[in-house]
Amino acid sequence: MSFGDPNNPYGNQPSYGGPGYPQQAPQGVPPQYGYPAQPYGAYPQVGMPGMGTPGPPPLAHWGERVGAWVLDLLIIVAPMYALGFIDLARSDDPANADPGVFFVVGVVYFFVMGFYQLYREGKTGQTTGKKVLGISVLRERDGNTLGFWPAFLRKIAHALDSFSCYLGWLWPLWDIKRQTFADKVCGTVVVKVAKG
Repeated sequence: MSFGDPNNPYGNQPSYGGPGYPQQAPQGVPPQYGYPAQPYGAYPQVGMPGMGTPGPPPLAHWGERVGAWVLDLLIIVAPMYALGFIDLARSDDPANADPGVFFVVGVVYFFVMGFYQLYREGKTGQTTGKKVLGISVLRERDGNTLGFWPAFLRKIAHALDSFSCYLGWLWPLWDIKRQTFADKVCGTVVVKVAKG
């Protein structure tokens, strides 16, 4: 009578992973049920285009975020002020000058360009400043772009960064995911992407 392998006292035991039973995990590995929420970096990514690196894109540094914000601010605000100063220069009495045509055009430009930048950020993840510096804002849970309304809500949520004595704007300096308070509330991350 043969009992099988003498080094395996249990012989070939039947597997309970058949129909109706979950497959048993190897020893030391807890069984996985369902699909748990994935943290940043767990979703599949093909990497940064042109960089040849697999996996999720690296997180953007604080300096890159500040640089993109300054560029966007200059793009939106500087022309409005320049047109306002042209109105003042054309006035006979700059101290008592009323807003003129150039100032009105500047205000219209401010709102149109602000809307356009917000639309771009929602659709592509990048404002003009972010595109120049090669960074993008994405949803943390799946790496997709936000869409217009979530991007708009994220802009409003930046008030939390300011109300906390501006601590929220500095939070990415030491946060593991480099998120501001607005990023944490809205579930977004800012990542590096290929410049283009």
